[in-house]
Amino acid sequence: MGRHRENYAGDEGRPARREQSRTRRRRGRGGAFVALAAAFAIILGLGITGWYTVNNQDGCGGKDIPLSVVASPELAPALDRVTSEFNDAKHGVDGRCVRVEVRGEDSANVAYGITGAGPTLGDTDSDVWIPDSRLWHNIVENHNGGAALTDTGTSVAYSPLVLAQPAAAAKKSDEEPSWDALVPTAAPTGGTSTNAVRVVDPIRSASGMATLALISDAIGGEEKDQPQLVAALQTLQRGVTPDEKAAFGVLSQNSDTPPLMVLSEQAAWRYNADHPDAPAHVTYPEGGTYTLDYPYIVRAEDPILSRAAETFRAALSGKSVQKAMLAEGFRTAEGTADPDVLTSENGFQKKAPESLPDPSSGTVEQLGKAWNQLKLDTRLLTIVDISGSMLETVPGTDKNRMQVTTASAIQGLEMFPPESELGLWEFSTALNNELDYRELTPVRELSAKGDGGTHKQGIASALGKLEPKPDGDTGLYDTYLAAFREMSRNYKADRINAILMLTDGNNDDPNGISLEHLLQTLQTEGSRERPVPIFTIAFGPDIDPAPLEKVAKATGGATYTTKDPTEIGDIFLRAFAQRLKGPESSEDDG
Repeated sequence: MGRHRENYAGDEGRPARREQSRTRRRRGRGGAFVALAAAFAIILGLGITGWYTVNNQDGCGGKDIPLSVVASPELAPALDRVTSEFNDAKHGVDGRCVRVEVRGEDSANVAYGITGAGPTLGDTDSDVWIPDSRLWHNIVENHNGGAALTDTGTSVAYSPLVLAQPAAAAKKSDEEPSWDALVPTAAPTGGTSTNAVRVVDPIRSASGMATLALISDAIGGEEKDQPQLVAALQTLQRGVTPDEKAAFGVLSQNSDTPPLMVLSEQAAWRYNADHPDAPAHVTYPEGGTYTLDYPYIVRAEDPILSRAAETFRAALSGKSVQKAMLAEGFRTAEGTADPDVLTSENGFQKKAPESLPDPSSGTVEQLGKAWNQLKLDTRLLTIVDISGSMLETVPGTDKNRMQVTTASAIQGLEMFPPESELGLWEFSTALNNELDYRELTPVRELSAKGDGGTHKQGIASALGKLEPKPDGDTGLYDTYLAAFREMSRNYKADRINAILMLTDGNNDDPNGISLEHLLQTLQTEGSRERPVPIFTIAFGPDIDPAPLEKVAKATGGATYTTKDPTEIGDIFLRAFAQRLKGPESSEDDG
């Protein structure tokens, strides 16, 4: 368990204060007033950092105390100047000079290096860590990485999140953005911004994770809100950039639909410094935003190194340090910015926006898991019922059940990225040499090339050609088992392997296997190490969900029932939401 915020005292200053006390006693009362006036003059003339320097020069020599500081890379230019001044000033601890060495390192690399919970690159060890956000400290503490972390309560700099877009696009937009209006969906809706919101990978970026949390808050946390959250995450994943450099590349592209990129103010300022001829314009979401707070975190457990870390921390509170940070596009703790750096012509505000509370560690963990789950490539076999009852007209429409089902399934294809593997079967009774099922397209990557186009186009075409078999019954159990065996036989461990069944009825095949036989076989042949969950969407007025629920429970899937097949599209999203929270047996919509 890490150490939390402590009452940090400057121990290295105490010997100097005792020596000054003895001097004052020798001088008498008049000398004390003179000394006090001189001290005020020094403080006013040099600032806090200068005062700290004067009080730490005496008695510093011998072997240096090396203090290793790892900081978020964008802090490096300002910290390099500060560190040079600090080292030249000879700050001492127990008579030895503290010598600080700062190097830039991605905050995610350091966090995952400590926890071992994610991919890392580079050397992440240090005595002091200054990530871009306390989110990383919370992630480390939440994973109990076994490292001692002391959050000193000090923030070196601040930078709120903004929405950055090409200046030309900003001039054309009269939208007043808010996190509510920026919630993306799987399909455009009237309440969605016309701009495509883009984020940096939230597993690697505090700005990306904070954006997920802000959008999640805008959607809501109730069960009924899960489909919209899934849609939002899927849409964000389609446009996610792996890192900030890639985000800058997106901003610099000429596009008919320019993106709205979530960045920190300081990142937007750096982009503009590199693109003076085509700068980005920033806007601030109504209602406030999250602020990167660059906390000063001590990792050293050695007492001497801890005191050395405190010496450097105290020096970072000086006005010269704040000036260096302002010059690099950061804000102070009071929200102050340098208007000559963060210029109004590029949309930057002099006044800091309202800072919203940090997401809780539980929220961050939940959203991180959801993001990773949805990012996993899918391997899905979809099976559509073509029995005679699919010819029945859906009340309130001029379409039959088959037409509504296939239209929803074709729309559902848009939920899958090109790397997903999908296949299509149809089923009824006695379709293919007395088998109840027939393969229409094999399970392949949607982007794979085939006859006349991609595999995705082939599936859409096959769905559009499905026709009910007028005299066909519902050979459900035989089809369940055949599909389970097919997906198990060709299982791929790096993908989510699953079956999606779309049906308007229960099993109606006297010549097929029984429910007991099916369940026993699923239990015998199933494997926890190679799961193939079965998701069933059943629609119509006469559905008995009990047998379908048993199949779902046996495989770790879920069953969704509704009287209205026009709800299939929404249920698709709910089935995806199932991946965010683990197995569930049933859900009744009707």
